[in-house]
Amino acid sequence: MDFNEKLQAKVLAVEEIIKKYLPKEEGVQKSLLEAMNYSFLAGGKRLRPLLMWECYQLAGGKGEVVEPFMAAQEMIHTYSLVHDDLPAMDNDLYRRGKKTTHAVYGEAMAILAGDGLLNFAFETACKAFSLENRGDAERIAGALSILANKAGIYGMIGGQAVDVEAEKRKLKLDGEKLLFIHAHKTAALIQSAMMIGVYLAGAEERFVREMERAGYAIGVAFQIQDDILDVTSTLEELGKPVGSDEKNDKLTYVSAYGLEKSKRDVERLSGEALTILRDGRERNVFLEELVESLITRKK
Repeated sequence: MDFNEKLQAKVLAVEEIIKKYLPKEEGVQKSLLEAMNYSFLAGGKRLRPLLMWECYQLAGGKGEVVEPFMAAQEMIHTYSLVHDDLPAMDNDLYRRGKKTTHAVYGEAMAILAGDGLLNFAFETACKAFSLENRGDAERIAGALSILANKAGIYGMIGGQAVDVEAEKRKLKLDGEKLLFIHAHKTAALIQSAMMIGVYLAGAEERFVREMERAGYAIGVAFQIQDDILDVTSTLEELGKPVGSDEKNDKLTYVSAYGLEKSKRDVERLSGEALTILRDGRERNVFLEELVESLITRKK
C-alpha cells in the first residue's frame, strides 16, 4: 500500500471516529445543530485529528482517550472556518465546492453555529474523563489546557485578529507581523494537535515541547508553500485562481522575502520538523511522509 492509499484509509478511519461525537439534530434548537453538523461534514483533509492520532501512537499511546480530543480539535478548526467565511471577515460564499454556512443558514445562525462548535468542542474533550482511570485526570486536564491556549487569544484567535487588522489596513503589515499571523493563525492548531497527541500518551515535558517546535515549523512552512504556489502554480494544479495575492496587493512571504528565500525557508523548516520526529525514538514513518506531503504539496 503506497502513501496515498494509506492516507485515504487513515482519513476515513479518522472520519468515523470524529463523526461519533457530533450532536444529534433534535430539540427546539435543531436548526443550530443542523448548521453545526453541516459545517463539520463539509469535507476537508482532517489533518489536525490525523496528526493528533499519529503523534499519540508515536509516543506509545493506546486506548480511546485521544478520540474525544480528535473530534474537539476538528470542531475548533471548523468553527474558525465558519467565522472566517462571514461577511464581516472574508465574505466567502463557497468552501470546498459547497455553500458556506452563512450562505445556507444566514449570518446570525452561522455565528451561533461557530460559537456552538467552539463550546461543544470542550464539552466533547471533557468526555475523555469517562474513558480513563481517575489517576489520568491530571493528564486530560493538561491536554485541555493545551487545547484552550492554542485556540485562544495567544494562539489562533490572536493570529486572526492581527490578520483582520492588516486586511482592513488598520495595521501596517511587515515580514515580522506576517510571520506572527502564520505562526498563530495556522501553526497553533497544528501544534495543539501534535502536543496533545503525545501528552495524552504520557510523554515527558521535553517531548511535548519538541512537538510544539515541530508543529510551528510545519504550520509556517505550510503557509509559505501556499504563498509560493500562488506565484508558481497553475489554475489546473492549484484548483483556484493563481496570482490573486499580487493582484490584491497582499503582502505574502514571497513578496516580503523573495521566491528563492521562501523556497529555502520551506526546506529548512520541513527539515527541522522531520529531524524532531526522527530524533532518538521509535519512528512513525507514515507521520514523516504526511509532514513531507503537506509541505511539498502542489495544491
